[in-house]
Amino acid sequence: ADIGLSFDGDADRLIACDETGNLMDGDVVMGILAIDLKQKGKLPKDTLTATVMSNLGLTIAMEKNGIRVVKTGVGDRYVMEEMLRSGYTIGGEQSGHVIMLHLSNTGDGMQTGLALIGAILDSGKKASELAAQIEILPQVLVNAHVGPTQKNKYMEDPEIAALIAEIEEEYKDNGRLLVRTSGTEHLIRVMIEGHDQQAMERHAHALADLMETRLTE
Repeated sequence: ADIGLSFDGDADRLIACDETGNLMDGDVVMGILAIDLKQKGKLPKDTLTATVMSNLGLTIAMEKNGIRVVKTGVGDRYVMEEMLRSGYTIGGEQSGHVIMLHLSNTGDGMQTGLALIGAILDSGKKASELAAQIEILPQVLVNAHVGPTQKNKYMEDPEIAALIAEIEEEYKDNGRLLVRTSGTEHLIRVMIEGHDQQAMERHAHALADLMETRLTE
C-alpha cells in the first residue's frame, strides 16, 4: 500500500502510516500539510498552530521551511480559538486532531486523510519522503503523583524549582523540558525531548521523584 489511514471512534482524529509501515502522527501530518499549503501560497501568515505537546522536531522542520509555529494549551478548543483569533488556516494536535479552517470548522479525520493524500500526489513523492522532512525527536513522559492540593505549587518549592532550572539549562540548545499539571488527576507531567534517551529518562525520573517526595500533603 502507498499509505495507511486509521481513525479513532468518532473519526475526528487521524494517524497515518507511510508505505514502509512507519507511523505518521499528528505532528508529521500537520507538518506535511503546512508545507504543502505554503508551497501553494495558501498558508495565511506562514503559520501553523500547535499545542505545547507537539514535538520540538515539528518546530525545527517548520522553521527550515519558513513556517512559524504558534503554540497553545493542550486541547483542540485552544487551537481553534487561536486560529480564529489570529486568522490562521491549519492547526492541531500530536494525537491526530487536525483542523483546516479553509475546508471546515472542525476536525475531521477523513478530510485530513484526503488532504494528506492530495499533498502526497501533488508532490510526486512517496509518503515516507514527505514524512522525512519532519524529524521527530525522542520524547520521555513521566507522571509524578502528588498530594491533592499540591499539583499547582511545584514552583514554590526551592528544590524543585532549582532542579527544573538545571534541567532547562541542560536542554536549552538541543531539546526542551515541559512541566504541566493534569486537569483531572493529582498529577504533574514531566516531559523531556532531546537526543539522548537514557539521559532524558534519568532527568525526567529524578524530577518526578523529587516532586512526589516534596509535594505529598
